[in-house]
Amino acid sequence: MSAFGGTLNPGYAPIPTRKFGNPAPLGLCAFGLTTFVLCMANVRVRGVSNPSTFIGLGYFYGGFIQLLAGMWEMAVENTFGATALSSFGGFWLSFAAIETDAFGIVSAYGDDIHGLNTMLGIYLMGWFIFTFILVLCTLRSTVAFFLLFFTLDLAFMFLGIGKFYPDKTAITIVGGVFGLMSAFFAFYNAFAGLANNENSLFVIKPIPMPWNPVLKASRKNKST
Repeated sequence: MSAFGGTLNPGYAPIPTRKFGNPAPLGLCAFGLTTFVLCMANVRVRGVSNPSTFIGLGYFYGGFIQLLAGMWEMAVENTFGATALSSFGGFWLSFAAIETDAFGIVSAYGDDIHGLNTMLGIYLMGWFIFTFILVLCTLRSTVAFFLLFFTLDLAFMFLGIGKFYPDKTAITIVGGVFGLMSAFFAFYNAFAGLANNENSLFVIKPIPMPWNPVLKASRKNKST
C-alpha cells in the first residue's frame, strides 16, 4: 500500500480487509489541536506563558480521543498508526496529569525546582527518542508525513533542553515554534485523509519523498 499521511500509513501496511472508517484524521486532529494550544503558550503568544488551558484538551481530546483512534488503527491493521496515535494519546494524558495538582506530581518536588525541571527535561527527551524512531519509519513515505514527525521530534528536543536550562527562554520558544509546525502538518495530513472529490473542492495530492519506492518504480516504468 502506498505511503499516505492521511491514513498514517508509512507504506508497508497491508490494505485493510475490514470495513472500518479511517481513524487517522480523528487522531491527527486531536494531536494537532492539543499541540497547537500548548505551543501557543510555549511561544509566549500575547505574553501568555501559563499553558494550563490545554489540560482539558490533554485529557479528553489529545489524550482519550487520540488513544481511541490509535486502538482503531490496530483494528484496520495499521501498526504504525496504532503505535503513534496511542503513544501520543498516552503522552497527553500523562502530561496533563503532571500539570494537575490533584496528582501531586509537581508538589512532590517542593522547593526543588531544579529537580523538577531536570526530570521534566528527561521526560521530554524520552519522547524525543521515541519520536525519532517514528521519524525513521517515515523516511520513505511522503513529504508532509515525514515533516509531521520530524518537526515534532525537534519540538521535543528543544522543549527538553529548555527544561534543562529554564533561564534560556529562547530555547523553549524555538521548541514551541517547531511544535506549531508539527500541529500544522497534523492538520494538513488530517485534511488529506478527510477530503475527496465528493465532499471538497480541494483535494491534497500526496508528494512522495524522492527515494519513495513507489515513486522510483513509476519513474522506472516511464523511462522504459
